[in-house]
Amino acid sequence: LFHSNNKNSNAILQIHHFFSEYLKDASKKMKSGLMFVKLVNPCSGEGAIYLFDMCLQQLFEIKIFKEKHRSWFINQSVQSEGHLHFATPMDPLFLVLHYLMKADKEGKFQPLDQVVMDDTFPNCTLLLKLPELEKFLGHVTEEKEIDSKKYYKYSKEKTLKWLEKKVNQTMVALKTNKINVGARVQSAVFFPSDQMSSNREEDYIRYAHGLISDYIPKELSDDLSKHLKLSQPSASLAKPSIKDKIKLSDEPVEAKEDYTKFNTKDLKTEKKNSKMTAAQKALAKVDKSGMKSIDRFFGPKSKKKDLKL
Repeated sequence: LFHSNNKNSNAILQIHHFFSEYLKDASKKMKSGLMFVKLVNPCSGEGAIYLFDMCLQQLFEIKIFKEKHRSWFINQSVQSEGHLHFATPMDPLFLVLHYLMKADKEGKFQPLDQVVMDDTFPNCTLLLKLPELEKFLGHVTEEKEIDSKKYYKYSKEKTLKWLEKKVNQTMVALKTNKINVGARVQSAVFFPSDQMSSNREEDYIRYAHGLISDYIPKELSDDLSKHLKLSQPSASLAKPSIKDKIKLSDEPVEAKEDYTKFNTKDLKTEKKNSKMTAAQKALAKVDKSGMKSIDRFFGPKSKKKDLKL
């Protein structure tokens, strides 16, 4: 990608600048048929940037890797914006699934163009232009045809079977690429080491389930975990929920306990009132006349008086 002549380096800078500006205005469209749009993230429900290749009729997700103080050195130039943008192919069915589950609350069959609608992300209708989409809808829906028009309804049973296949495909890819998942799974779910072995079959299933869960809602992820019969970590080892963590706010935090009970005076009083041990009783009987207190050795030095001659 990076060549030695200035012409190419300038072109790279222009492309990099164009890409950064393009993400800010997703409504623009390139002559090459590439189109960046903001669509719903099927896991979080928030907006995310995706790329449509209208020529290849394919959807890509955009992942941005960024760190502080990162720049690109291109020949004699420095590009201060050192972000890495990855465009990877994505199954559009994950995005459509979000709308199918939402429409399922109405409990009826509907045409797809009435299901995939979003005032917040209007470009979601571009998903309907992908030619392969309709062919794969049967993996997650029940289908009816009336007067040559097709109507769809979300099927949880079919969806779980389809997601199970996705998990199995991911497992094959992990094993083929010899990716060690044992330690990662142990860290993610807080299983003790004595309950884990290196790269068990369940480790691959659990790790693959975690990857697939990045593309589906939390509720469906939990259902998939049960469908795959994944064992759950014990309650004492489970991750604390966000609600269990202390909330940060501008308001002063009130103490839940009276910490004044630990004041020095109170401790001395408590010490006097507490029962003495046998050793303490024996020490109390010792004749202390003529003994100096140990505090005397740690006090401030007394000033010497001037001697008169």
